[in-house]
Amino acid sequence: MPQLPPLVEPSGELSFDDVARYSRHLIIPDVGTDGQRRLRNARVLVVGAGGLGSPALLYLAAAGVGTLGIVEDDQVETSNLQRQIIHGISDVGRSKAQSARESIHEINDGVEVRLHEFRLDSSNAVSLFEQYDLILDGTDNFATRYLVNDAAVLAGKPYVWGSIYRFEGQVSVFWENAPGGVGLNYRDLYPEAPPPGMVPSCAEGGVLGVLCASIGSVMVTEAIKLITGIGESLLGRLMVYDALAMNYRTLRVQRDPDRTPITELIDYEAFCGVVSDDVADAADGSAVTPAELAAMMKSSDVALIDVREPVEWDIVRIAGATLVPKGRIVSGDALAELPQNSRIALYCKTGIRSAEALSVLKRAGFTDAVHLQGGILAWAKQIDPSLPQY
Repeated sequence: MPQLPPLVEPSGELSFDDVARYSRHLIIPDVGTDGQRRLRNARVLVVGAGGLGSPALLYLAAAGVGTLGIVEDDQVETSNLQRQIIHGISDVGRSKAQSARESIHEINDGVEVRLHEFRLDSSNAVSLFEQYDLILDGTDNFATRYLVNDAAVLAGKPYVWGSIYRFEGQVSVFWENAPGGVGLNYRDLYPEAPPPGMVPSCAEGGVLGVLCASIGSVMVTEAIKLITGIGESLLGRLMVYDALAMNYRTLRVQRDPDRTPITELIDYEAFCGVVSDDVADAADGSAVTPAELAAMMKSSDVALIDVREPVEWDIVRIAGATLVPKGRIVSGDALAELPQNSRIALYCKTGIRSAEALSVLKRAGFTDAVHLQGGILAWAKQIDPSLPQY
């Protein structure tokens, strides 16, 4: 991959304080005062102030990026603090975007922080991206990733993409109209979203907290290289990091010659499918609320089946439940173990996995089976607040 030209023009001269603050950058020949002035003139939008957005925003601010935009409509939760280091204990319950802005200004009060406290969607993504030079995508679901990609293509902007799960992370750079005809976008790497339920989210599968720092710092490194025009970009390459093996490797990504040009934004929830049609059909009319399940457990013979993983069972469980992980139900191994003479009620963490297991049971003849809408988290909030939430 040839070296790309700088993405941003230099700003005016550095001040006395700038020289003192950024001196360790200035004495690097590849960066120097010219590179630092480009960073100060750069406008970078970070999508999400969560696991990847947290370290990315902190290091972009420390590096002297002049304008940082934050797209985030969520609030800080206690479970975020294990990895989302831009937030603290006193921020729990507050806006993530506002919490992030305060942390950024504590590091560098010269950075202009623009908050976009709304959900990114097809109605606002392109016009928002057009206001920035570069996008960093730290989202955790496929629907938003395809939205970011397509909006970046239509806005003509490059973006740095990162992904994390358990002990593994990935980073790449996508830029459809990159100079020299070397442009690629996310659809060259993933032409189609994986089937619903195939790839668990971090909320379901977990993530090593420090992995966010490893991947987030690589994303910022790529952003700095693009802004200043130094080094060899990850455009056309996918970097894969395995924390357990402590191994980095890169794979080539090539343009798909049969790829359909992106001309408009679409319904990304429908494109990715939050749940499959079979799961939706099975769950239709067979989802019960926590209150309904509690009433069923008091008045009838119900076999309560927990379809989560053993490590989740160890954290918290509903009294009287039996653990049968979803994988054993989907494979068919556990079907013979399930009671034939009792009504079966399934639950998981949030209701997604239990709905998937329910569709298997329906096909196997368990027509009276139901699943808990909202999972054990909803149960803990509405029925038994003494249960820990994870």
